[in-house]
Amino acid sequence: MTGLTAVSTLFGFVRDVVIAAVFGAGAELDAYLVAQGLMNIVLGLIAYAMARSAIPVTSREAAQEKDGCRGHPGFDTALTVTMIVLGVGGVVMSIFVGPVTAVIAPGFDGAQAETTEALTRIVLIATVLIAGTDLLASLSQSHGRVVWSALQGVPFNIIMIGAAGLFGPTYGIAALAVGFVVGSAARLLLQLPPLFSLGTRVRPRLNLGDPGFREMARLMPPMLVGSAIANINTLVDRAVGSTLEEGAITALSYGWRLVNLPETLIIASLLVPLYPALSASSKNIGEVRRLVGRGLAVAVSVLTPICVVMIIAAEPLAEVAFGRGAFTGDDITSTATALAWYAPALLALGCRQVVVSTSYALGDARAPVVVSVIAMVINVVGDIMLAPIMGIAGIALATTASLGFAALANGWLLHRRHRGLELRPTVALIARALGLAAVAGAAGVGALVIVAGQPAIVVGGAVAIVVLGVYLLGLILLRAPERLLALDMVKGVARRSGRG
Repeated sequence: MTGLTAVSTLFGFVRDVVIAAVFGAGAELDAYLVAQGLMNIVLGLIAYAMARSAIPVTSREAAQEKDGCRGHPGFDTALTVTMIVLGVGGVVMSIFVGPVTAVIAPGFDGAQAETTEALTRIVLIATVLIAGTDLLASLSQSHGRVVWSALQGVPFNIIMIGAAGLFGPTYGIAALAVGFVVGSAARLLLQLPPLFSLGTRVRPRLNLGDPGFREMARLMPPMLVGSAIANINTLVDRAVGSTLEEGAITALSYGWRLVNLPETLIIASLLVPLYPALSASSKNIGEVRRLVGRGLAVAVSVLTPICVVMIIAAEPLAEVAFGRGAFTGDDITSTATALAWYAPALLALGCRQVVVSTSYALGDARAPVVVSVIAMVINVVGDIMLAPIMGIAGIALATTASLGFAALANGWLLHRRHRGLELRPTVALIARALGLAAVAGAAGVGALVIVAGQPAIVVGGAVAIVVLGVYLLGLILLRAPERLLALDMVKGVARRSGRG
């Protein structure tokens, strides 16, 4: 799964590099990113929450199938309802996009605000396309078909690269918005092959009394709130960022993009097979604890040294990633500042994703929502208090603090409410990781001093090699159980290949 996701992620990274080179960190790209945020008000409140609500139900139904898939009436109803709600919501949002823009981007002037409104009306077309993609992908994942959903970013990113590189210089930022819609349609089409191979028929249905749909509907409200909170955090970050220097929103987005790369490769790809497995094992708490333990071990062991590298080598990493074309030296510095303060959030986000998915699989969506509300307050208050003092760094620090709280609180609640997390081994895992991070970080700073003045790719590479090497050596010397995880994953792939 990680290998397949890496292909999509690579294309996504190239997409961001091309966009940065063509547009730089300026007013137009800030407007485009805010327009995407407006679209997510509609999309994030419904589509992602419904897709997550569908997986536990369809996974249990799929586990009981013996003669092939005969369809999922509850899922059909969920898909139909979602399409109707999002279609209406998109129309309403396009009508009131002007006042909404004034609220969520108060620092934009007249021309920039008008650009944001025009781009929003274009990207809103993609709302139902992305919703359909998420729901159809969740149905395939419930049947163990994860390849196509892992590759969905490939056609999308290829189209976005073409939109930016070929049409951006001529048609401006509108080319990105149109490319977003066309790429979203391509992602949707890529979800059809696994359903055809399963023989699954998806059809419009409005049976609101279906037991499967009713269970999804019960899970929906807390997941809906959770999705809304995540979007509110992003919108507040960008609203406060719009009051800072021009390009601040782009710098924050690109700094977070660098953090999101390993999170997507490791955690998002891990959760695609892990979430259905947790849902299918929800009645066996011992198996749940085992799966959670392995998920956390992967997250902590892989993400911790990456966090250290990002903090120490933030500027060379930002320069290697985006330092070309219209992306200036000041843009690199701003992006590096965001990256360094965002970096610790990577570890918190990875752990949070594992424990929250476990709570959802166990049918408990209330506890994660309560934690998300508190974390949102931490983020919003942090933005308002820290941005005037620290600028971009303050907004990034507020996000890191909120995610750190969410990871710790959700882990504790999973242990207390469901015994789904073994506390002592988890504390030992994190303690080892932090201790080794300190040692590897000191070695990384030494490497940074030695290679100072060299090209950015040499500096970043040297720091990464030293930090990762020292961290791995520490795991071996401590005989930490997680040192064997990589070997176990390779053996697992070999076994699956042999059976295939």
